[in-house]
Amino acid sequence: MMKRALWQGLAAGTAGVLVMTLGEKVEQRLTGRPDSHVPARTLERLTGMAERPGRQPVPVNLAMHFGQGALLGVLRSVMAHAGLRGPWSSAKFGVVRITSDQILENATGVGAPPPTWPRRELVVDLLHKTVYAFATGAVADALAARSGPGPGQRHAAVRPGRHSDVGPLPRGRAGGH
Repeated sequence: MMKRALWQGLAAGTAGVLVMTLGEKVEQRLTGRPDSHVPARTLERLTGMAERPGRQPVPVNLAMHFGQGALLGVLRSVMAHAGLRGPWSSAKFGVVRITSDQILENATGVGAPPPTWPRRELVVDLLHKTVYAFATGAVADALAARSGPGPGQRHAAVRPGRHSDVGPLPRGRAGGH
């Protein structure tokens, strides 16, 4: 499972970043908001690279933007393979995505806690990270579904009173307590 979850997660996370980035570009055209260089500054601090004042190099910005999103996609893929699929799981993953950003940005001193941000900036960031989480989740779920139901889904299918979206299970595949 883990080998599949790794490559599928990298693919799902990359797809999620692409969808999020397209949404960001549309939003920036509509609002006039400039590109953020926080990802580049964060990566520079994490790796000990020489920091540059002002506008950051696009390749460094993209490396952090896409790298972080692709790597976090692995976690969403593991969730999907375990049977944590659908919008509820994507919403939970969205919290992880935002938390990952905040840990890295605040630990490096590049960012500030979200409650200190202007409300508009906070709403825009939450919107884009939510788009990422749901796009990544949709791809991770679709890829994991090709392997059949996850352990959690199999468990739900055999427990009285549980709702299951997996249908009948083959003999010998059910789990339970």
